[in-house]
Formats: sequence, structure tokens, C-alpha cells
Amino acid sequence: MKLYRLLSAATVATLAVSLSSCASSQRDSASSGNTTAASPEASSSAAPSSDAGSSEAPSASSSASSDGGAGDGTFIFGSAGAPSMFDPLYATDGQTFIVTRQMTEGLLGFKPGTTESEPALAESWTSTPDGLSWTFKIRQGVTFSDGEKLDAEAVCYNIERMYTQTGAGATQAQYWSDTLGGFKDQKAEDGTAIPSLYKSCSASDPATVVIDLNSFTSKFPSILGLPAFSIQSPKALKQYNANDVKAEGDSFSYPEYALKHPTGTGPFTFTKYDSANQTVELTRNENYWGEKAKSKTLIFKIIADEAARKQEFDAGTIDGYDTPSSGDWDALTAAGAQVLVRPAFNILYLGFNPTNNPALKDLKVRQALSYALNRPDFVSSQLPNGAKVALNFYPDTIEGWTPDVEKYEYDPAKAKALLKEAGQEALTVNFWWPTEVTRPYMPNPSAVFQAFKADLEAVGVKVNETSKPWNGGYLDGVEAQSADLFLLGWTGDYATPDNFIGTFFTKAKNRFGTADYPWGTTLSNELIAADAEADTPKRVAMYADIDKKLMSDYLPALPISHSPPALVVAGNVKGMVASPLTDEHFSTVYKTS
Repeated sequence: MKLYRLLSAATVATLAVSLSSCASSQRDSASSGNTTAASPEASSSAAPSSDAGSSEAPSASSSASSDGGAGDGTFIFGSAGAPSMFDPLYATDGQTFIVTRQMTEGLLGFKPGTTESEPALAESWTSTPDGLSWTFKIRQGVTFSDGEKLDAEAVCYNIERMYTQTGAGATQAQYWSDTLGGFKDQKAEDGTAIPSLYKSCSASDPATVVIDLNSFTSKFPSILGLPAFSIQSPKALKQYNANDVKAEGDSFSYPEYALKHPTGTGPFTFTKYDSANQTVELTRNENYWGEKAKSKTLIFKIIADEAARKQEFDAGTIDGYDTPSSGDWDALTAAGAQVLVRPAFNILYLGFNPTNNPALKDLKVRQALSYALNRPDFVSSQLPNGAKVALNFYPDTIEGWTPDVEKYEYDPAKAKALLKEAGQEALTVNFWWPTEVTRPYMPNPSAVFQAFKADLEAVGVKVNETSKPWNGGYLDGVEAQSADLFLLGWTGDYATPDNFIGTFFTKAKNRFGTADYPWGTTLSNELIAADAEADTPKRVAMYADIDKKLMSDYLPALPISHSPPALVVAGNVKGMVASPLTDEHFSTVYKTS
């Protein structure tokens, strides 16, 4: 009997619908003065099904102090890649967020193991019926880890800091631009103002923040639970020049704040990043406003190779690790470890970019490449049970998903015919893939690349390979549009289509180069209009229509798969709750011996 611990698909679907309907449609609970988006149905469905087990290790409850949970223990977790730095405003990658989530918090958070919003630094919130003005009551008695007090002024300082980013800082603050649009006084290349959904933040009293928007958006206030919207110490931000981000070629350098002095309100504080030994060390925040962390020291040990992570786990030098190979799940479980499986709330895709390869501007060429890939074989041979070929760019638990799209079933003969029609029988592409990383949607990047390289070569495409470390040139190079083809993906932050396709394609200048296509502006406008539609049935229909066009008329990328990633902890570990958002809270985790 396989004792993997898993959230049921029904649970995830219910949670996704609950969050989407309450946080992104009529704002019923918000406009009536209720605290969160949780409905009774969503709350009850959060309990794992008896068939699937649960997504968590045994609870870190009142017995924690008696068996070591509230003592001086150290928990060491094998991370799948290196963080880019430690200021979440400038991050987009999970390897950074897994660390910053333990040190910083936002106005909202997400209930452990779900996609459901819950109070964090804001105890409650309300909105006007039109969803344009939001009032947040700030939790009292909270201090940043440098001793500074959290109040409404500190919150607005952070929000305004995000809004007023310029230069390289604006380039790297991608979550702001992906979710709220333009920065203050930001201009497009033609000199026109880039619109922003954000209007203002005001502190009407020390405990009250009012955030005004320029127009309705389906993602507010859910986005305030994202790491990029974390509230950090204004004093530390100023003292360590937090905004001093510099572009250096295709890469960026970060200020002292982001490298050595991240300062939040979370249950852990930053101790050090030992790049030589590839470890990030955090220490329990003894002044934390909530329940104190169960372990005194939390160490993330960076081990990019999955096999090496397992070896260290088997040797007992780490207490758990991320994304174990699905082929090891049985052996790990048999040895007494706990394999905690996250729901498949993600997408792996093959991106196309015509910037350096004009042949890719031809839809027939992109279609040919799509027909060439044997996605069913890839999913069945390389991904864990429960993975499936993706038809859309987001999971079927999210509103707007539709099966009525062009499916690009594996057909190498059709791929060859389309290349011939396009006059590209000798097509050459520069195909990028990342090293030194394992992602929840991409357990083995090298194997993914090799499989798809073989598929492309089988239809006559010449593939030039480029591999770079994840945070050592790959992400920056892809964002700089240096790759013709590239492997990337996304784990959902919250349950709306906008978090997936809005993030990918709304900005005209993006990693797919959609600005170079005649339909790029049209797609951007369609996404903006769908996000701004407050009527749920209309919005769902609009997203379904966009999904169809993305797969038939536009095709800026090919969705590959949805995969249920896992993490593993030792048998003596309690309190770990697997999250569909990879939003694991390590403050509840401890060892019993």
C-alpha cells in the first residue's frame, strides 16, 4: 500500500472555485464587511479525503514542547536551487520565495495546504461594492525583526516603494507589473503613460490602511498574500539602500539589503547565506507576534541535483528535501519517510520567441514544433502518477478552463508538412534549458530537454543547445529574449486565470516576444478586459475565448504538462503541510527526536 499523503483533486477544485468566486467576482464577503473570502463549503472541504490521506505530516500541536518541538532544534531542508537574493519584491522564482516566506509576511496569507486567503498582517478587510477601495485593519502589537513597529504608515511606505520603482528596480519588480501594471510616471517606448490598477495607499490612523484602485481587478486582494507584496521594515529598507538595483548586461546586482539584511515580521530572521557551503541559515524570531517557530534554527541546504539530495537524506545530513523523483517515492515510504504530494497546481511549457529567429513569427512553424513533441510519452515516462498533458496554460480547477481548444496531438508527419509549407525544412533553433535546479513542474530539466530535442530532430529541426544555471544566467537570459525555445513553467500563486495567462502575456514586452506579433497588443487588451470584468459568467466566457485563441491563433508557447510535485521529510518530523502553492510554512515543523 502506497502511503503518499495527498490532497484530493476534489479538494483542490473546491478550493480553487471558492477563492476565485469570493476574491475575484462580486466581492460579496468583502463588500458586506466579512473578513476573508472563505465560504463554509471551502472551509469544510479543506479537510483531506479519507481515500487520499492528507498533505501534511503529523500535526505540530500542543504536544510540541514535550517532544522537542518548541526547543532548540535545527531543521535542515534540501532546497532544489539557489535563491537569487532575499528581497521578495525583486524575485519571481520559488527558490527565493521558499526562504523569504519564512521571514516576511503580507497583509494577507494563505491557509496552510490550500489556495484560500486568510488574514496575516491585516486582521480584517472590507471593500466598497465596486471593488475600488479597500480598507485593511492592521494587526496590533507586531514588530519587524529589527524592533521597529508595524503600523499603517509602514504598510503604505512599502506599497509606495513598490509603486515608485524605476530603472532596473522596475524591471525586476515583475510581480507588481504583472499584477498591477505600470509604476509611477512610467512611460512606454512611444512616450505614453503605462496605466496602473493601483491608485493610492493612505493611513487614516495607525491601525487602518486604505488602498484605492483605478479599476476593478479579479486578483485583488488575493495578490496581497504573495511574497512580492510582503511588508518589510522601512528603517532597514532605507538604511541598506534596498532600491539600489543595477543592471549589469543581462544580469542584475542587488543592494546590501537584499543580500544581507532582509527584515520582515515573520517567524524566522535572516542569519547568513554561506555561498561557499551553499546554505541559508535562519533563526527563530523570539519576538514574533504569532506562535513561535517550533525549531530554533532553519537551514536551507542548496543541492541542485535530485539524486544528491536523496543521498544526503538517506545519510541523515538533511531532514527533508524538495521534489524527490517520483521513482523514489515507494522506496522512501518503505524506509519510513513521509512523501507529501502537492496537487498539480502548475504548468510546464515550451516558450517560443521570434526576436532572434524570424522563422518563429510564422504560426505554421510554431504549430509544427508543437505537433513534433510527444507530450503523452513525456508525461507517462518522466512525470509522477497524476500528471497529465496540459490543454490550456492553467489547471482545469480554475475558471475559464476549456477542453475546446486546439490540442496538438503528437503527429510528426504533420509537423514535417507544416515546416515544408512554411519553407522551413532546414529550420535551426537555439533551445535553452536550465541547470542547477529542480522545479515542481520540471523535476529533471536535462531529461525534458533531451526528450524534446530528440522529437524536434526527428522532424528535421536542427537544435543548438544552451544550458545555464537557473539563477546564473538562465532566467535573466530568457527574460532578455535571448532564447528561441526555452523550458519554463509556473506554480500558481492564487486561483484565477490572470495569475497564469495574465502574468505570462499581458505585458507586451515579455519573455515570449509577443510585441513582435501583430496580435500581441490584441492579446494584452483581451486579458486586461477579462481581468476587469466583475460579472463572473461573463469573465469565465472571456477567459475561455482567450484560451481558444491562445492555442489556435496565437500560440506564443506550448503548454506541456501539469505535474503533482512532492516533498519528503523524515519519519520523525511533524508539522509539515504541503501546499498547492508551494507555500510551505516551516515555522510549524520540528523533529521529535
